[in-house]
Amino acid sequence: MPPPAAHPGLPTLADSVRLAEDGVHILDRRVFPFEHRWVHARTVEEVAAAIEDMVTQSSGPYFAVLWGMVLAARETAGQDPATARERLRAAGDRLIATRPTNDQPRKAVEWVMASVHAGGDDVAAAALAGARAGDADYRRRSREMGRAGAALLPEGGRILTHCWGDLYLVGLVEAALEMGKRPSFVCTETRPYLQGARLTAETLAEMGVDTTLITDGMPASLMRAGEVDALVTASDRVTMDGHVINKVGTLQLAVAANAFGVPFHALCHAPDPASATGADVPIEFRDGDEVLHTLGRRSASERVRGLYPAFDVTDPRFVTTVVTDRGAFAPDRVHEYWNEERGTAR
Repeated sequence: MPPPAAHPGLPTLADSVRLAEDGVHILDRRVFPFEHRWVHARTVEEVAAAIEDMVTQSSGPYFAVLWGMVLAARETAGQDPATARERLRAAGDRLIATRPTNDQPRKAVEWVMASVHAGGDDVAAAALAGARAGDADYRRRSREMGRAGAALLPEGGRILTHCWGDLYLVGLVEAALEMGKRPSFVCTETRPYLQGARLTAETLAEMGVDTTLITDGMPASLMRAGEVDALVTASDRVTMDGHVINKVGTLQLAVAANAFGVPFHALCHAPDPASATGADVPIEFRDGDEVLHTLGRRSASERVRGLYPAFDVTDPRFVTTVVTDRGAFAPDRVHEYWNEERGTAR
């Protein structure tokens, strides 16, 4: 069993990846909340495999990459600093490749590598310092995004969300409660891994907010009936022109929200300067066999095949606001995030 939680006041999912002397311990989100099972990764390759096998999801891969880089640095003990940095860079490339659509693994690697290049000859110590800084930065940004997002929600609002068990969901709810807004949430189940049912809904329920679960085919009907006040999701990447890349299914929710006059607020740490538009973002296709199973049990016959694009791209015209740690931006102005002046959506 891994060491005690470093953040005991937060839901379990907010502390689901932990560094220890014997490796990285990762909460197995494939079986959560029915089991609290931990996967023990002793090497960088085992961390990478855990990410690819969906042991950890949402914000989990970011922290797994941070601590996986620390393992990689430990493995270079006794090597000269130049060789150690080269091997660490290779480990970073392997970890980034685990989930190519999401830009957070790359940011995690950048935190560690920046510290290593600035930290002298003790590569392991520098890598640990960089990982800790990246951990603190993510948590800070999540709190600030949460406050900015909560400010956009109506009092007593009914919030629809999709596949989101992240630290900035926690930040959003905490901020909304502090503002006295009393939100309630409707969660999609999010096939095929049921992240919405098992992760998002459980996180919200742990926080004490009213939580309702629906199937993935129900949201448009609820919007048409006037039972949704806002659609709020995370994002795996936002481009400089305001395209939102998120869990597949987000596009159809955004289109329905636009049709029925429901605002769509997408939270992201920052738009990606390397992605000018949606066409620049690689969309991960997972094994179609995953669509044919639910919670480990086959849900379709052997005569059919599955197709699984894991993410989709939502056009800026279907997005009301992109919410960042620097405030909220209209999608066509999200590039201003990188300006010296911090802006708000207009």
